[in-house]
Amino acid sequence: MGKYPFDNICIAIKKSICPFLPPRSMRVLALAPLILCPLLAASERRPVESSYDRHVVFDQNVPARSYSLSEGTVTAPSAFDLVNGRIPLDSGHFVVPPTSLRLTWKSATGGDWQAKLKTRSRYGLLNDFDGDTITFWCLSPTGLAPDDAPRIRLEDADGAATFTINMLSGRGALQAGQWAQVRLPIANFRAIYRSTDDSRFDVRRLADAVFEQGLDDGKAHTLFIDDVQFGWESAAAKPPPAAPAGLAIKAGERHFDLKWALNPKDDVLRYKVYRSWDGITFDPIGIQQGDLDRYAAFVGKPGLKAFFKVSAVSPAGAESPESPAVSATTRELGDNDLLTMVQEACFRYYWERGHPNAGMAPEIVPGDPNLVALGASGFGAMALIVGTERGFVTREEGAGRILRIVRFLKGADRFHGVWPHFLDGRTGKVIPYFGPYDDGGDLVETAFLMQGLLTARQYFDRDTPAEREIRETVTSLWRGVEWDWYRQSPTGDFLYWHWSPDHGWYISHPLVGWNETMVAYLLAIASPTHPVPASLYYTGWAGQSDTAVQYRRNWSRTTIGDHYASGRNFYGIKLDVGEGSGGSLFFTQFSFLGFDPRGKRDRFTNYFWNNRNIALVNRAYCIANPGHFRGYGPDCWGLSAGINSGGGMPQPNADNGTICCSAALGEFPYTPKESMAALKHFYRDLGPKTWGIYGFYDGFNETDDWYQPVWMGLNQAQIVVMIENHRSGLAWKCFMANPEIRTALDAIGFSPDRGPRP
Repeated sequence: MGKYPFDNICIAIKKSICPFLPPRSMRVLALAPLILCPLLAASERRPVESSYDRHVVFDQNVPARSYSLSEGTVTAPSAFDLVNGRIPLDSGHFVVPPTSLRLTWKSATGGDWQAKLKTRSRYGLLNDFDGDTITFWCLSPTGLAPDDAPRIRLEDADGAATFTINMLSGRGALQAGQWAQVRLPIANFRAIYRSTDDSRFDVRRLADAVFEQGLDDGKAHTLFIDDVQFGWESAAAKPPPAAPAGLAIKAGERHFDLKWALNPKDDVLRYKVYRSWDGITFDPIGIQQGDLDRYAAFVGKPGLKAFFKVSAVSPAGAESPESPAVSATTRELGDNDLLTMVQEACFRYYWERGHPNAGMAPEIVPGDPNLVALGASGFGAMALIVGTERGFVTREEGAGRILRIVRFLKGADRFHGVWPHFLDGRTGKVIPYFGPYDDGGDLVETAFLMQGLLTARQYFDRDTPAEREIRETVTSLWRGVEWDWYRQSPTGDFLYWHWSPDHGWYISHPLVGWNETMVAYLLAIASPTHPVPASLYYTGWAGQSDTAVQYRRNWSRTTIGDHYASGRNFYGIKLDVGEGSGGSLFFTQFSFLGFDPRGKRDRFTNYFWNNRNIALVNRAYCIANPGHFRGYGPDCWGLSAGINSGGGMPQPNADNGTICCSAALGEFPYTPKESMAALKHFYRDLGPKTWGIYGFYDGFNETDDWYQPVWMGLNQAQIVVMIENHRSGLAWKCFMANPEIRTALDAIGFSPDRGPRP
């Protein structure tokens, strides 16, 4: 999903193999292999600018039993403790709060074990490591002799590896109960042996740090490991950074938002957060990476007063003095205040992480800060409008950000008026992130972007220089999109997803519903300059041709709904439209952030009610829980495309136990009662496992013990915008106020269809 390599599944898998797979409909099915495959190579050439990402391998995690970016194996008669196949976390021993890794093993003759720390398995995060020495802190409760210690090796993204050496090489035994730092220059891994070829391990492309069985002493051992980093052996000692300034606090219902001023110098690796209940004794509770200026401190219930301080830590480990303390008290929030709190937190993704030059949304945080996503930015524009209306920023500030975005877009790469999936926020040049054929226009991402820009054109309606320029620029950009070109030929029955100036229609991916691409047809028909005929809605989007039917069958693997209309019942709920049980919930969101489906229908359905029923089927599936996943139930539902989702669909073959937070929360207009119950569960019951500085994380998997502080640009906006459409209809009102939209709907044949609201 922009955020994922979804729309390029047919790039990843040759078009000759799957000519009809809809990339976005198969987003998450495509995501897992793409994360680890060579498609990432293009992006890996683009360095991440964060000092934290260039040095840190492991230092923290959200509360969990195991570290999600790890894996382990054990062969009997050796023994090694694993949780869900991963390295356990320990909250009782740490150097960097709140957790360390716990290695517990017995090395026996004929057996083996290994534990791998992974660094490149997060989509969009490009660790361009910098240094010549790996360092980590160790604690052995009983002491550890070098002969009894594990061995360690390093592997890079190309499969090259160092030799395996004793992890205590060059130093003495670990003393019982004392933390000690181990420093291993990369040269040490080559000091004993010489390679028989010219392959060389590239630390800049570090992929894994692997601890494994040493000598078979047959004894039980436990070792805590923390703060695994790459740095420079010869780095000169520097004074500690200055204490963080401007620490401020805001209380939520069960957490505190802390914010401070970033250190102006590039000498901060991380910030360290301290908490006190009495204002006197402060304990470390967590850290934040050095390029972020916020921290969400969960305390679990309302009515608690807490005090906080923050310090800054250099790459060499030198810690600054602590900031002056701040304090506040959590308070119980009513439903409206709770919704506002959630909207404001998710809005920050687009406001605080918007690219400094382009103003546009990053694909993912943490991730490459210069990889700006077109679709996510369209959704982000609507989130910015909500934030402006709600007073999270002033109208002048909101208009200024939208103006920065449209000015940037005016000079950015376009292909027959269509933007690519990703742009470099510094230059406006296309980034072919998903492979060589991804170097041209992406019609669907452009449609998502234009949906947001047309919403902004109507919202910013005042007679000021900034708002006039927004309207004029959006109109110019809108008129420049050559929707008809993406028909492939003047008589074509479909719109097509991609076109490349170098590869033409090589991807050849038609847009066929039911999925998330409806808005591309609505806008193409509505275009004042390059329209397509309204008949294309029924030959392309809702087409009945053999091509359209085969397309639907290929991605859904069912004949149910393969002619667009369904009429089938699932869990006693009827779906007028949708393959199988309706698909991922983002189908009901991406085209409907601006397009208001209420009170109207085409030949097939009223999409408000059909979307509601898809959401109810999704929830009913989670209640039935055929996969027996932990946590699923009436208040824990929502399958959609996300960073760890299986297929994001309510069917066992596409469900891996991951709940996508934006799924249920993006259904607020359709299922307000059920969505509010999910929101309260995610926030009040799961707390720090699902909530961070930009609101709810992308998703979580209680069965797999998977919780990661990751946010996706395409998903955070569903929460902000669809909650607002439930509360006030703001984005719906603004988008539908564009006169071209009414004309297009009339041409398609939408007719009034009133009915009771849920």
